[in-house]
Amino acid sequence: MAVDSIVLPVIDLANFPTELDKLAAASTTLGCFRVVNHGLPPALAAEMKAVARSLFESSDEAKFRSGNVDRIYAGGYMFRGEFSKLHESLGIYDAASAVDVQSFCSNLDATIKQRKIISEYIGKVHCVIIDIASKVAESLSCSLAGLSFEEWPLAVRLNFYDFRVEEDIGSSALPAHADSGFLTILQEDECVGGLEIMDRTGNFVSIDPVPAGALLVNIGDVGKAWSNGRLHNMEHRVICRDAIPRISIATFLLAPKDGKVEPNAAFVDADHPKLYQTFMYNEYRKLRTTTGFLAGQILPRLL
Repeated sequence: MAVDSIVLPVIDLANFPTELDKLAAASTTLGCFRVVNHGLPPALAAEMKAVARSLFESSDEAKFRSGNVDRIYAGGYMFRGEFSKLHESLGIYDAASAVDVQSFCSNLDATIKQRKIISEYIGKVHCVIIDIASKVAESLSCSLAGLSFEEWPLAVRLNFYDFRVEEDIGSSALPAHADSGFLTILQEDECVGGLEIMDRTGNFVSIDPVPAGALLVNIGDVGKAWSNGRLHNMEHRVICRDAIPRISIATFLLAPKDGKVEPNAAFVDADHPKLYQTFMYNEYRKLRTTTGFLAGQILPRLL
């Protein structure tokens, strides 16, 4: 079934503070945008994609050594059939921990070169996601200029979509959901589409082809609650559009270090009362899993 397409806003991270208003508009309306001049070397991004592809060619025994997927902490191996017969993924929950990264590599029998690429990629993308989060905060309130997200937990998930046969075209490969954390960076597959986002009319639309060197950024549930409803948590899904295998790499900035999520004081005043109760991130993740409400429907609003 054909869907409309949309051209995403592109934010130039080298052009600040000029881009602040554009960034605020993208974050609060669509909840999704692309960034350029972000500092992640194109060669490293390409090498990481190649490593991801090779890891999915590992034996099932090796992939399962990563552990069954932990729906609360987002680490481990999600096998095909967990959500879709067309999708599997490998995750590192505490990607900011060198120990956890090396454990992930050891479980998958990664080579010395692969370990180096994975570690370097995570280090670079961590810096990028902290920078973007800080700029998003500043775009909403000048009082938040300089706010650091450095200690917020980081997770990384490698995704493989087994698009190979014409019969699968049009099938769902990843169901509709919003990410649970604050902000996500996605290294898209520049050769294979399929990602669709929900626009403000409630319809899913496909996104434009990936500009060279761009990364996709989207806001999650924690971002919506933290901003007292100003940021828009973007709902998305993946549909098989072509019979070509697809790889993507998602990096998640999750929640405050202590796990406590609540509206930032900068967004609460007499004209903007507090909308959300304080909640613990891991408890919220568990509730999403047990209820099946994956698009912010159960964020704990104040009555």
